[in-house]
Amino acid sequence: MARLDCTTSVAKALLVAAALFTGPGSLAAAEFPSRPIRVIEPYAAGGPSDTGARLAADALSRVLKQPVIVENRGGGGGLNATESYLSAEPDGYALLVGSIGPFTIIPAAKHVSYDVEKDFIPLGTVWRSALLLAVRKTLGVTTLPEFVAYAKAHPGATTIGSAGVGAVTHLASELLKREAGIDLIHVPFRSTGETMPALMGGQIDALFGDAPILAPQVKAGKIQAVAVTSRERSPALPDVPTMGEAGLPGVIAESWFGFVVRAKTPPAIVKQLQDALVTAQKDPEYQAKLARQGAGAGELGPEAFSALIKADAAKWRAVVTAAGIKLD
Repeated sequence: MARLDCTTSVAKALLVAAALFTGPGSLAAAEFPSRPIRVIEPYAAGGPSDTGARLAADALSRVLKQPVIVENRGGGGGLNATESYLSAEPDGYALLVGSIGPFTIIPAAKHVSYDVEKDFIPLGTVWRSALLLAVRKTLGVTTLPEFVAYAKAHPGATTIGSAGVGAVTHLASELLKREAGIDLIHVPFRSTGETMPALMGGQIDALFGDAPILAPQVKAGKIQAVAVTSRERSPALPDVPTMGEAGLPGVIAESWFGFVVRAKTPPAIVKQLQDALVTAQKDPEYQAKLARQGAGAGELGPEAFSALIKADAAKWRAVVTAAGIKLD
């Protein structure tokens, strides 16, 4: 009997030791998620980032069996929420929408309080869409070669609008200038939505904007689509050629957004979130809703998102440096 008691005591001790060895992170991961998850969206409601975040949150909630709630915290071109997110508890219950501006462009043009590679772990992309080069209907231009010819015939007098200094729509125009060897006057606005009335009213000659946002105006015949900046044609405007098809394959620029977590999040929880997002990305309902928006989820998995961030960071840093773009 004494021997049995001793064996039982040893077994209990081993179980306690095993529980202690796994640590609190593993115990937390075993029950994760046990309550709703927040997604910090660093832009105002209504834009492509917000739409992409909400569609992905809906799909992710079905996988995790918990509500996934999007919280909009706009300001500073996405920088404000991105910086403040790092004060959130690294427990997997607060995700951030990592976007092209705060993750690849802003750090190239000004000092930020974070290091993208060290402070964040990618979970996966939730939105990728092409930009569109469009011109005013009265310009008499319908193709990219015609636009380049027009700009060369009017050096320093052809205007192009964007969603603001340092926005990807601005950097796309810098890429176009470099690849086509043309001189354009950049006219910054506060959003793509603000550029459209100026284009339709003839105050500017051209603009770069998100293809899904501009598509209704193109289809209504109010502006002229020229080319999209993705490698493949945009589902929002399938009849519009890519820059590569039109003769300038070096002009590649997409809007993208994805989910990330703090680097201090327990690895088991990170893996669970990454796997759940891949499952959500494969959801036919989610894919159909994205397609109706003229967008896609991009390549699946955290590795693809990490590679995208690194590639765009290098590309846009070179463009920002060459153009001398500074953000105050």
